[in-house]
Amino acid sequence: MSRETPAPAKLAIPWRTRLVLTMISAATDLSRRSNGTINRRLLNLLDFKSSPSPNKPIHSIISSDITVDPTRNLWFRLYTPENSGVDGSDTASLPVVVFFHGGGFSFLSAASSSYDVVCRRFARKFPAIVLSVNYRLTPEHRFPCQYDDGFDVLRFLDNDRANGLLPPNADLSKCFLVGDSAGANLAHHVAVRACRAGFQNVKVIGLVSIQPYFGGQERTESELRLVGYPFVTVERTDWCWRVFLPDGSDRDHYAVNVSGPNAENISDLDFPDTIVIVGGFDPLQDWQRRYCEWLKRSGKEATLIEYSNMFHAFYIFPELPESSRLFSEIKEFVTKRLSKP
Repeated sequence: MSRETPAPAKLAIPWRTRLVLTMISAATDLSRRSNGTINRRLLNLLDFKSSPSPNKPIHSIISSDITVDPTRNLWFRLYTPENSGVDGSDTASLPVVVFFHGGGFSFLSAASSSYDVVCRRFARKFPAIVLSVNYRLTPEHRFPCQYDDGFDVLRFLDNDRANGLLPPNADLSKCFLVGDSAGANLAHHVAVRACRAGFQNVKVIGLVSIQPYFGGQERTESELRLVGYPFVTVERTDWCWRVFLPDGSDRDHYAVNVSGPNAENISDLDFPDTIVIVGGFDPLQDWQRRYCEWLKRSGKEATLIEYSNMFHAFYIFPELPESSRLFSEIKEFVTKRLSKP
């Protein structure tokens, strides 16, 4: 099943949005070094952060930071709707959304302002209990550290409801994994691990894959055609894969080319229902379509939703009508999945 519309001839976005896109792209390019390292000091100056708000709700959402493992700085930001049982009151149960941010596995964090806004919107829109995971970054921490961190957060949640750290109405049997770009790649691999884990409390029932960051040795038609569009270039993605993968690996590694020659067999897994979001001006779209088709061939429920006039990471810009539409599409998916037996 797929939903898509014809692509326009050229990308049309507000000039303010285009200016922000240019600034973000410049910041990441300036911080990347040719020797495979990142100037973290410079990047931190340009990556604006938001603090948690445990005592003062922002747009009716309370947030706090919860440590999972201090030895590797693994933590998540917890977003809770104001009237959701945080005081022990008896309220209706809410699904749990575990969110993984994008950034090529190398940039940004759960505290980045753009993702703080995104997670507050998720918590308010659905509503849901949202956990935004702060996983380790490359090149300082390479594969499989990011997947380990994501999975260990689920294992932490499965451990007696995270020792009472979640609101009492958080329903871990109705867990959704959501990620964008590299976060969507991470969400997929964490979902595979979760299917094999045999958790007692956590059950992943849905996967929202927003413009997932996949690739391969091949140069696809969309990668060659869509040159000069926001965020994604072949040079940037190659750099990010190079500092992510184990030494000696190429981009047909199963972590990158998830549906390629070295793909994991998931046909026997109880893999969650999935929606895959694609942008018509995203150079990664061919890989994203292949992912959706591979899920279907593996016997899984997967739906492709295309925003034909949008670029990579468009949804973090609330001024775009398509951003609001995407949040509504995800809410519809969550609602339908919650009502499914």
